[in-house]
Amino acid sequence: VQLVESGGGLAQPGGSLKLSCAASGFTFSNHAMSGARQAPGKGLEWVSGITKDGSNTYYTDSVKGRFTISRDNAKNTVYLQMNSLKPEDTALYYCRRGNLYVENWGKGTLVTVSS
Repeated sequence: VQLVESGGGLAQPGGSLKLSCAASGFTFSNHAMSGARQAPGKGLEWVSGITKDGSNTYYTDSVKGRFTISRDNAKNTVYLQMNSLKPEDTALYYCRRGNLYVENWGKGTLVTVSS
């Protein structure tokens, strides 16, 4: 199983980034996916989840209305569109296989929100 995140980087407050997670080594369409983040000096925080067919999505309160999770099962890829970024969104963002029950993690991609 491999989960490879990309798309992180530096963004200004109010800006946008789109994270991608390319999955391989398992039947992607059979699994819910989720994202989590860890800010500097803080614990791990679940951010968002999506069901295996993409019909339902879930968000932590702090990102509702700003982040959108989606997936393309034909491309074995899950996306996290992040808009209206805030400095407190600065974190290492992880892609995970599973939502309530997490089986695998990617290595993460760093998002820094700063002016």
